Amino acid sequence: MLKISFPYQSILIFLLALLLGACDSSDQIPIQKVDSRDRLTDAELTHLPHQQSQALKSNSYLFGFDLRSSPHEDAAQYLPFLKYLESATGYHFKLHFTPKNSTTIDEIGEGLIQFAAMGSFGYLKAQSKYPVIMLVQGVNRENKTQYRSAFIVSPLSPIQNIKEIKGKNMAFGNRNSTQGYLIPQITLKKNGIALADLKSYDFTGSHQRCAEVVIAGKFDVCGMQDTLAEILADQGLLRIIHFSDYFPSSGIVANKSLPTEVVQRVQQALLDFDPEGEHRKLLYHWGRTEMPKGFVISKESDFIELRQWTKRFGLLPDASSQGQLK
Repeated sequence: MLKISFPYQSILIFLLALLLGACDSSDQIPIQKVDSRDRLTDAELTHLPHQQSQALKSNSYLFGFDLRSSPHEDAAQYLPFLKYLESATGYHFKLHFTPKNSTTIDEIGEGLIQFAAMGSFGYLKAQSKYPVIMLVQGVNRENKTQYRSAFIVSPLSPIQNIKEIKGKNMAFGNRNSTQGYLIPQITLKKNGIALADLKSYDFTGSHQRCAEVVIAGKFDVCGMQDTLAEILADQGLLRIIHFSDYFPSSGIVANKSLPTEVVQRVQQALLDFDPEGEHRKLLYHWGRTEMPKGFVISKESDFIELRQWTKRFGLLPDASSQGQLK
């Protein structure tokens, strides 16, 4: 059975997320229920700190990710996916929650985790510091290896277009997020708006939380993942005022110190992944991720424009690429 690896303090957060699954308050988007078979038992939760302190067994790897929805929802999406990887590769995978005092970027770069689902911005930052490689990129519902950000407001907001964001309070997701920070910042700049032109801005930590603070009236606007924004807009919880241009999508990143055979086997399993066909019944809400139609080989040339923007904003050191897959 798959296990989840995360620090002790995160156990309380995870348990709280499970409890919130049945809640419905005006200040929070209801979190989807998860099949009980994809949850850890109380006994397993109790032993997590001990399990994490033990060395990984042979052919066992930690899989990390940046929080996009809630700990509950994200875990429910990734656990069945890791079960697929286990059956396809013969390796064992543990889902890892990154603690607040660390980042997925540093954890995979330093070898604390071996694989991670990571956005393009996070990948570029990791690549500038560490020997990491992007094995595959996600394919979206339009069969593109690109995604975009949505700018959302509350349904009754007077804001009608992106030009009216100047002077407003804006929320972002994670400060290392492509759709939740970098692409929104690029889009603002293309429309003549700098961060200094906003009344205020802050980071909420995830796409879901970014939407929640706008729905609750704490911020005027949020830049977030387009897929989740469209779902919430269809539910009447928010209104989309602008979509960004398309940029390279999220993918699966690996630490380059892994044996070549391991990297190649995992990469092939990812390319064989068929979330809309053969493997659909194994998954949970995979269509809400940035890779609803699976994966294709990642190309470094796809990241040229995005890398230029990150350097322009001073978010990426001007260093040569380290992470190309050989």
